[in-house]
Amino acid sequence: MNKPTTPMSTTTPGTRPPDQGGAQGRHPAPGHGVGLDDADERRHSQGAPTSLLGGLDGSSRLYLILGDPIAQVKSPQGVTQALQQRGHNAVLAPAHVAAQDLHGFVRGVVAAENLDGLIITVPHKLASYSLCDSASERATFLGAVNVMRRTGNGGWHGDQVDGLAYVAAMRAKGLVPTGRRALLAGAGGAGSAIAEALVRAGVASLSIHDGDAERRDGLIARLASLGLCPVTVGGDDPAGFDLVINATPCGMATDDPLPFDPAGLSAGTIVGDVITSPELTPWIAAARERHCPTLQGGEMFACVRDLMVDFLLETPAVTN
Repeated sequence: MNKPTTPMSTTTPGTRPPDQGGAQGRHPAPGHGVGLDDADERRHSQGAPTSLLGGLDGSSRLYLILGDPIAQVKSPQGVTQALQQRGHNAVLAPAHVAAQDLHGFVRGVVAAENLDGLIITVPHKLASYSLCDSASERATFLGAVNVMRRTGNGGWHGDQVDGLAYVAAMRAKGLVPTGRRALLAGAGGAGSAIAEALVRAGVASLSIHDGDAERRDGLIARLASLGLCPVTVGGDDPAGFDLVINATPCGMATDDPLPFDPAGLSAGTIVGDVITSPELTPWIAAARERHCPTLQGGEMFACVRDLMVDFLLETPAVTN
């Protein structure tokens, strides 16, 4: 599919305090304030939940997060709060959309004139790229988007910022990817974005583990074409790697298998996960038992939230 592209953004996340949550969380959480009054501000500063409904009215702007399942996501709380903190009367609401209904839903929902953008989560990030009228260079390279905003003529412009957010979250915690031998599980929407960001961040090598061989090999070929580092097929044994990241849903359900065999971990290996709920996944728990520094999904979400809001609030452009 040929579509207009925009240059890759070099935007870095803001420094607002992180919210817990994310597009791959397991359980919804109470909302934070929309249009907070003084009493709500005091309750929020003391850690008490505030209402998402406080400032909504007929002039509120609408954003949707699309996924299947959707009950686990926590983005509505964090993104709505971030939009309000920037002075926008807006709300992000969840929409449970099955894969077979995605195309019709996105094409039909443009009739809502107060809808300004979409956030895309599992399993729609790859499929949603084809629904964009234009996309960033990064999204075009990956063939995936996790955020879409309305253009001036009513179309959709997309980007994929999961990878930027993950690397930013690592660096914010003092975990440097540069020069490391990286192993990544997952070649889907989030995994492909994290893989691309790791390669551009200067990892020494990257191995990708995914049960879908065609998807995995296609991603490896695209990343290898950049000529930045060796990119190879990986497995579930993390021995010999010093950066190991799970970018799959493994760990969301209590009976999920671990994405890797933790017996292969060495102390000092950086271990990451994209899952936000449970907050402490079995994979992260196993890594900590082996004295590995870790990055949890909730720590990534604070960065991805800010990048998504940055993108959503940019002035729409008319596409050809």
